[in-house]
Amino acid sequence: MNEPSNTYLGNGWTSLTTEQEDNITIWNHLTMTTGLDYTVPNNNCTDPECLIYKDEPNSFWYYHNATYTTLHNIVSGAVGTDFDSYFIAKLKSKIGMQGAWIPFGYFKLYYSNARSMARFGLLNLNKGVWNGTTILDDSDYFNAMTNTSQNHNKAYGYLWWLNGKDSFRGPGLTQEFQGKLIPNAPDDLIAGLGKNDQKMYVIPSRNLVIIRMGDDAGEALLGPSSFDNDLWAEINKLIN
Repeated sequence: MNEPSNTYLGNGWTSLTTEQEDNITIWNHLTMTTGLDYTVPNNNCTDPECLIYKDEPNSFWYYHNATYTTLHNIVSGAVGTDFDSYFIAKLKSKIGMQGAWIPFGYFKLYYSNARSMARFGLLNLNKGVWNGTTILDDSDYFNAMTNTSQNHNKAYGYLWWLNGKDSFRGPGLTQEFQGKLIPNAPDDLIAGLGKNDQKMYVIPSRNLVIIRMGDDAGEALLGPSSFDNDLWAEINKLIN
C-alpha cells in the first residue's frame, strides 16, 4: 500500500510532475489524502487534466471521487486482469452477491439489492470470513481498514466510515466537526454510507448488519447525513 500508485496506473495518470506523482501512494487513495485538487469543476473526472496538484499527500483529507475511482485501475494493474473479473472471482461468486458495476460517467456504481449488500456486510462483520472460508486473510489490513487511518479525519478508515470518534469530516466539506459521526449509534459501528442515503451499518458489539436502500430522505448528499442519526433513534427503539 505504500507503493506509488503510478506503479499500477502508469506514469502520467495525473498532470503533476513525475516527482509529485511518485509521492502519491495507494494508501493515499484509500484514505482520501492524495493532495489532488478537489476544487476542479468536475470532482469525478479522472482525466490527467482534472488531476492537478493542490497539497502535499497526507496533509489534508477530502472526499475526492476521482481518487476513489482510480482504485479500480490500481487493482487491475496489481492483479493483471480487469477489475470486474477479479471482483467476481474473489468476492461476488464466493459470497453469493448479485449485481454489477455499471459505468456512470467517469466512475462505476455497483447496482445490487439489499440482500447482496447484507452479505457484504456480514463478510465484514466476520472479519473477512464467509461460512468458514477466508476471503480476506490479511488481519492487519482489516484492522487498519476499520480504524482511524490518518490524523485529518478520525471517522475514516480505508473507504469505511467509523463511529465513536471525537470529531469527523464529511464529503464536500473542508471543516472538521466535533463529536461522533452518528451520536445515536453504537461507538463500534463501521459504515458504508453511499450517496443519497444508501446505508450499510456493521455493528460488531450487537452482531448486527443493517442495510437501508431507497430514495434519499431529503438531503441529496454524498455520504453521511442527518438521516443516519434520525434512523438510529428509531433502530434503538427496536434493539435496546
